[in-house]
Amino acid sequence: MKDILDYFKANDERYLTELAQFIAIPSISADPAHRKDITKTASFVEKQLKAAGLKNVKQHPTKGNPVVYGEWLGAKGAPTVLLYGHYDVQPVEPVSLWKTPPFEMTIKGGKMFARGTADDKGQVFILFKVIEAYLKNRKQLPVNVKVIVEGEEEVGSTNLAEFVKKNRALLSCDSILIADTNMLGKDKPSITYGLRGLTYLEVSVTSLNGDQHSGTYGGAVANPVQVLAEMLVQCKDPKTSKVKIPGFYDDVVPLGRKERGELAKIPHNDEHYAKRLGATMTFGEKGYSTIERTGARPTFEINGIWGGHTGEGVKTVLPASAHAKVSMRLVANQDPGKIAKLFIDYFKSIAPPTVKADVKLFDNNGYAALTPIESPGMKAAAVAIKKVYKKDPFYTREGGSIPVVADFQQLLGVDAILLGFGLPDDNLHAPNEKMDLSQFRAGLATVSYFLEEYAKVK
Repeated sequence: MKDILDYFKANDERYLTELAQFIAIPSISADPAHRKDITKTASFVEKQLKAAGLKNVKQHPTKGNPVVYGEWLGAKGAPTVLLYGHYDVQPVEPVSLWKTPPFEMTIKGGKMFARGTADDKGQVFILFKVIEAYLKNRKQLPVNVKVIVEGEEEVGSTNLAEFVKKNRALLSCDSILIADTNMLGKDKPSITYGLRGLTYLEVSVTSLNGDQHSGTYGGAVANPVQVLAEMLVQCKDPKTSKVKIPGFYDDVVPLGRKERGELAKIPHNDEHYAKRLGATMTFGEKGYSTIERTGARPTFEINGIWGGHTGEGVKTVLPASAHAKVSMRLVANQDPGKIAKLFIDYFKSIAPPTVKADVKLFDNNGYAALTPIESPGMKAAAVAIKKVYKKDPFYTREGGSIPVVADFQQLLGVDAILLGFGLPDDNLHAPNEKMDLSQFRAGLATVSYFLEEYAKVK
């Protein structure tokens, strides 16, 4: 590995210059005004993959933003790894809170500040340069490599699943490596092996054809705000935090003893955790630790509730309707469509005859993803991390959702390895996003060792 690591050191300045050029393009996928920037960024990625030495590099059009693909398949008899990342970024508002220009990479204190440094341009750039190092120095990679970089991750990867379905043969592989996650800390290297899924709905309760005077009609008809509150309370036990929707837990994969043991190794203090959040104490499903509850157990949450008069001053109104947005974070084996139906059926069944209950299902639902810790890819990643960080990694399950991970696993039938190098304080999706230079450089070495170790998989 000395030749590869020496190459990284010798080209460090060039890497930062090229990454700054990558970041300077404001590829905000949520804003149609940046459509030309998206096109420009896709072309930048295409040039990077070609310069790295990949073959069959091209942009593939979708109904939205293009997917950029490249491959190197010269490792006869070796496994194939699909490398994934995205070139689009989040909006930068509020701009006034940025301490440096959001699309001008600024290095200070050993950190790179700009939109996209950690999510995900800085991380996907690591993949480009690892490939380049091998093909420039050795003319070959330890494994066969396919690379796919999309431009819609920040808006839900709307068209990626369809692209994967149509290109299963092109994307066929033995494992997927995704560089779009965090570690617990620079001194706490970790691998994410699970992500929760999601289903999201809006509920409405109506009792009148319009808001009415609470003095004239109060006490004569049901108040929909109160009825909705009572219905939502019936969805989760207030003492145990257990979800009460019938069938909700039927398909949940239980936590095994070994897995609980690995999660228990993660440094955590409930008191400090609550204090950091401004909470008086932690709370959640009984029988599980905070780490387990936030990554390995499903939840039911009320994301917002409104109805009647909520503005300044007094308005004695009897609301005609009340509304709430609710979400359920799901774990492996739970079907978001099935869970949504269970909730809709239950919610309507507990509605009293004094109101009409309606439910709207949003389309940003996604499956959970889970990769066994003992899988070959996970073992290779663990060895790679230990070689670079000089300690065994922690294994974590992320509470959030990245639907594309489950899409890849289901459509291609392989495990996904979430080997990311961001940190918890990187300010993803917020002003002053950053990535530590030490993590960027460690990422180069770690991905290289991963490829070396994964080549040994039989």
